[in-house]
Amino acid sequence: MNSPRTSVQPSDLSAVLSERPFTQGSLPRYAPGVTLAAAIVVGGVLHLSGVASGLAAVAVVVLYAVAIYGWSLAVEGARKAKNRVVTTVVTAAFLLALLPLISVVITVVGNGVGRLDVEFFTYSMHGVVGEGGGVYHAIMGTLLITALATVISVPVGMLCAIYLVEYAKGKLGRAITFFVDVMTGIPSIVAGLFAYALFALIFGPGVRMGVMGAVALSVLMIPIVVRSTEEMLRLVPAELREAAYALAVPKWRTIVKAGRPTPGGGIAPGVTLAIPRGVG
Repeated sequence: MNSPRTSVQPSDLSAVLSERPFTQGSLPRYAPGVTLAAAIVVGGVLHLSGVASGLAAVAVVVLYAVAIYGWSLAVEGARKAKNRVVTTVVTAAFLLALLPLISVVITVVGNGVGRLDVEFFTYSMHGVVGEGGGVYHAIMGTLLITALATVISVPVGMLCAIYLVEYAKGKLGRAITFFVDVMTGIPSIVAGLFAYALFALIFGPGVRMGVMGAVALSVLMIPIVVRSTEEMLRLVPAELREAAYALAVPKWRTIVKAGRPTPGGGIAPGVTLAIPRGVG
């Protein structure tokens, strides 16, 4: 025997929904802006009344966090209210971390923008003591050392990549690959110390040579050249090599004529990426 069905009245359903709502409201879009403006006004009043600027800024953040939390708690619920407080704290921490950078940029630009003229870029500091001179020597030195480092690193990196792709089969190849991977993450200060120690051992302590900087930069550039060249060489179809071997072409000639020209368009961007790595 079927049990009698109980009908639910619309008034009962609305009462249940009002007691346990399935959704929460949301703050209007202007709520954060209005709250922040009010907090800034209060902070400005505190600063004008003699409170230090740092304490006034902290008061602005605290007032905003408390106000937006209370407003969001009443309208959106505890979860969204906590989310807004955490967002406020993270944003305040981010802005606090940016303050030193902004201060440095403003100071440097404000004090140095008046010196950016033709003389600054066309005169060097040779024989200049005190005010005057320019950065011509620094620009030319950077270009010369970078060019010399490129001359050193590009041939070495390309030959190393060719060896890894075409010849390396045993422990030596794995060792070279390992050291290339390690050199990729070498800090610039370590490369500089290596170059200085190398030339100090050869020419004695206190040596000063521009080629030392080029050697240090080449240590940073070689791994990038090796990796980019190696990846491009591995893209050469095996059928191309096999066809050359079938025609009794020597291995070195196969590498020069078939292995190198095919990925040439990909090697050049690798070299281009290595140069900024060294300059930076």
